[in-house]
Amino acid sequence: MTAPCACTALVVGATGLVGAELVRQLAAHPGWIHVSALVRRVPDRIPDTVTPILTDFERLDRISVRLAADHVFCALGTTIRAAGSQAAFRHVDHDYVVGIARLAREVGARHFLLVSSLGATPRSRVFYSRVKGEVEQAIQALGYPSVTIVRPSLLLGDRAEFRLGEVLMKPLGPLMPRRLRPVHAHAVAATLIRAAGADAPGVRIVESAEITD
Repeated sequence: MTAPCACTALVVGATGLVGAELVRQLAAHPGWIHVSALVRRVPDRIPDTVTPILTDFERLDRISVRLAADHVFCALGTTIRAAGSQAAFRHVDHDYVVGIARLAREVGARHFLLVSSLGATPRSRVFYSRVKGEVEQAIQALGYPSVTIVRPSLLLGDRAEFRLGEVLMKPLGPLMPRRLRPVHAHAVAATLIRAAGADAPGVRIVESAEITD
């Protein structure tokens, strides 16, 4: 198990599917001496060794000093349906994410690790994919020594909310091309943690077919 020695981590979106996996795996990993989780509310289940940071995402400036960490893992995101509109979706998936990344870099974070999406590109005609691509582009412009972006296909795992698409697509996974197959949240988290352990300089983009446990 490769990992940097005596590093700190911040998980953004820690109550979501991938974020919860990141918190669980990082808390059990010997390579990180401290793990914080940026949350709107304290989760019902969170490891005792993880520090929750209650956050008003509209006032991130108030907690900027608490964003200091070697590695920032960002799995924050919503859906257009949950957000209520395209504008509200963009505010969460773009504005919050870029704002956190900017503040964390200002207080010394060196590696930003982002959960994006299959097909993300700022040139996409699909609104969701275009926003994800714009986020990727903005993160890369912030001056981080290391950036890792993973682009998973449909995510599998135990969600709090029901998503019909995931239920319908799961049995079809083995029949799909590898680049389109659903991937499990624990594999996404494991891939990100390996990338943080390697701490390679520059930008690395991990496509869905490359995501493994």
